[in-house]
Amino acid sequence: MYGFSSLQAVLGVWLVIIGVVGVFAFIAWETRAKSPVLNINLFRHNAAFSFSNLAALINYMATNAVTFLLSLYLQYIKGFNPEVAGLILISQPWSWLPSRPLAGRLSDKIEPRRIASLGMGFTTVGLGLLIFLNQNTGLSYILVSLAILGLGFALFSSPNSNAVMSSVEKKFYGVASGTLGTMRLTGQMFSLGIAMLLFALYIGPVEITPQYYPAFLESVRTASIIFTALCCGGIFASWARGGHGQ
Repeated sequence: MYGFSSLQAVLGVWLVIIGVVGVFAFIAWETRAKSPVLNINLFRHNAAFSFSNLAALINYMATNAVTFLLSLYLQYIKGFNPEVAGLILISQPWSWLPSRPLAGRLSDKIEPRRIASLGMGFTTVGLGLLIFLNQNTGLSYILVSLAILGLGFALFSSPNSNAVMSSVEKKFYGVASGTLGTMRLTGQMFSLGIAMLLFALYIGPVEITPQYYPAFLESVRTASIIFTALCCGGIFASWARGGHGQ
């Protein structure tokens, strides 16, 4: 992760290479271990488990940095103080609070992949709207984008968790829950890593002052494009898991 956030430097490239080699070495070790920390066979022989975790990884990669980027946007570009910016940003969790329990109940009656894929679709739309942020973007536009993102997260999160847990036997519930948590945290780290990498490429190691606002907006736009593209792929990953029992 350190290398990824400083990928523009030679040291960063080498650290990423070492990290990738380490991941493959870990997988090889876990494949041979009698009591593995991460059960690789669950990924090999269980498409629903594999694609559900992949969808979770993509979803968190595409959404976690949005709050961070919008917080800076609202303060630097729109001129709000931190308190007001925070109040605006909580419109996202408020939008998914009422719908998340409903999504969980629906996933017990309808194939989780249908609801989760719909949620990923809403997330894609919300992220796509952020591509067009500029200095003159109205507050209502931002609030609508956040509301759509919140709804997408609500429709995706609970059904996807349901799909993960339903895809394994009871004896693997602990492993499945831990694996899903790993996907969540890994996605969150990579999401912020992408944001930091874009800041390094567009702005550099400087304070964000008015002269760097155009570069900041460009980095936010590029991040939104990347995150939207990730979620587009996430829709297919969410749908490809198959229905109940597959």
